[in-house]
Amino acid sequence: MPDSPPKASLLDRLRRQSDALRDEQSASRRPQEEAIKEIDRRLWRAFKWIDEAISHLEVIRPHVAHDFAIPGVLTIAAPRYDRGFVSYRRKPMGGQDVLDHVELFYRLDGGTPVELKVQPSAAGATEERLRGAHLQFEYQTEQDASRVVRYGRFIVTPAVTASVRFEPDYRQQVVDVTLRNVDRFESVCLEFGGEAIDEAVLEDLLRFMLGEANTFLRRAPLAGLGRRPVLALAK
Repeated sequence: MPDSPPKASLLDRLRRQSDALRDEQSASRRPQEEAIKEIDRRLWRAFKWIDEAISHLEVIRPHVAHDFAIPGVLTIAAPRYDRGFVSYRRKPMGGQDVLDHVELFYRLDGGTPVELKVQPSAAGATEERLRGAHLQFEYQTEQDASRVVRYGRFIVTPAVTASVRFEPDYRQQVVDVTLRNVDRFESVCLEFGGEAIDEAVLEDLLRFMLGEANTFLRRAPLAGLGRRPVLALAK
């Protein structure tokens, strides 16, 4: 009767199992790592594209075809692009150094200061709405001969501060783009696929900022709708 083959030791079996699992995990991790690198590359290209674009806008100072209104208080119509800057921050993730966010800040100039006269009882609500729109102002009171306050007087600087923030979610492989005060006094956040941030998207963003077209808003759904399952990343 032939001799039976020697049994593998427990350590040999553990070694084969761990090697097989390690190979499997490495194979599944590679596409995720490549996706992270691709999102990071696209955001870095976006940073450089936006940086050059706003340098040209500061020279041209075009009028922006948006009206920024606080109903019943004031409207800043067709302000001019004044100045801006773009910044970024990096962070470690999965053994890589990747972009945490890219953010554009810019200012629109609405011209000469705006004077508002309101009843004293309405001053508090007016102040709250001006602060909510991040508008700078001075406040004074007007009194009659009896030193009774007749009006509240606001001198408002009609300068709109706006921002566009690109914030990647590498686990979901999406990029949230938050627009604040871009076409009105409010914020909106859109969710782009990580592979979608390209030059065509950036061109549409710039056109939207200038009020030339709103195609950018139709390129992606609102953030948070139809989120995909979270992908596990290597630590």
